[in-house]
Amino acid sequence: MFNIYVLRSLKNGKRYVGFTSKSTKERLMEHNSGKNSFTRQNKPFMLIYSEEYKTKIEAMKREKFLKSGQGRKFLDNINIRP
Repeated sequence: MFNIYVLRSLKNGKRYVGFTSKSTKERLMEHNSGKNSFTRQNKPFMLIYSEEYKTKIEAMKREKFLKSGQGRKFLDNINIRP
């Protein structure tokens, strides 16, 4: 299984969208420990949204969508706030 996840920075409110084959909790811990350059500078993060997919291709397509203008609007409209 593959997970799409959306994190929000508690430091500045920025969102981070990614996908992983790991659990979202494990991936969140990795981001908060500074294993990614973007998240290292904007940590700490909290998980605000996730979806699960059977294939990597499906997850990658959804990640790409959520990073697009339409996807950002979708995330704005589900009214997730820090």
